[in-house]
Amino acid sequence: MLTDLKAKHRDVPLDETGFARHVRACNNASLPGNRTPLWVCGVQVGWLTPAVATALDQYPQVRRRPDGGLSLQEPAKLPEIARDLAHRGLYRWRGEAFDVRADMAGPSLAQIDRGALPSFGIAAHGVHVNGLVSRREGLHVWVARRARNKALDPGKLDHVVAGGVPAGLGALETLIKEAEEEASIPPDLAVQAVPVAMIRYVMERPEGLRRDVLTCYDLELPVDFTPVAADGEVEAFELWPVAQVLETVRDTDDFKFNVNLVLIDLFIRRGLIGSAEASGLRTALTVGRV
Repeated sequence: MLTDLKAKHRDVPLDETGFARHVRACNNASLPGNRTPLWVCGVQVGWLTPAVATALDQYPQVRRRPDGGLSLQEPAKLPEIARDLAHRGLYRWRGEAFDVRADMAGPSLAQIDRGALPSFGIAAHGVHVNGLVSRREGLHVWVARRARNKALDPGKLDHVVAGGVPAGLGALETLIKEAEEEASIPPDLAVQAVPVAMIRYVMERPEGLRRDVLTCYDLELPVDFTPVAADGEVEAFELWPVAQVLETVRDTDDFKFNVNLVLIDLFIRRGLIGSAEASGLRTALTVGRV
């Protein structure tokens, strides 16, 4: 994840329209670029913006490495430092701690506020759930409309359940938590979600560098179940035929940027995209089966 992943996509024979443009958009970052490597506990964990690198270099707990990177000598101090930098206006404080890892399968080396992740270029783990309903007329997908007052991607279409994995929790625990909070899906139903893929991307966004790893699930929901917005993050839910979802992803930018990737994977797995195009998309998505 700390290598230049954009190079992986340069040779993928995809056009710039339809589904392919979403894959390209989510892998638009070239590393290192003008970013400074961040090291914690002897391993690289992030890529610092110039402003954050300059500010971080002033703390006594940070040492400049011979290769030009910055090394945090006291990982326990990272939350305090990150909050101080947020107070100085370098990014927005979210009030939600995330684990810092060199690899999603590795140990937590430190913790940092979610709002700091893009500025520090630290990888984030998230979960996305395809809420599926099998009806006589075919497969349907629950689609959420994000609240208009959300700071990121207000009003965009989204999954029935999606969210970042906070410090101390795993993917399934986060899924169960978010399902109840966002869509009033009870735990005994949410736990039936089936992990289907892991999607990675490295993307420059207005908030900074997004190095995200998404654990994706399919959740078959009963025909008579209707999700209900519970925490104010979703404006409404609608049940769409999968063909309508496919056309919206292919022809518009109505869905939140990373939701498109998870839905493209769903279309591939369900045989809804031609085999030649599906093969190229699957390679470009960096999908791992789980």
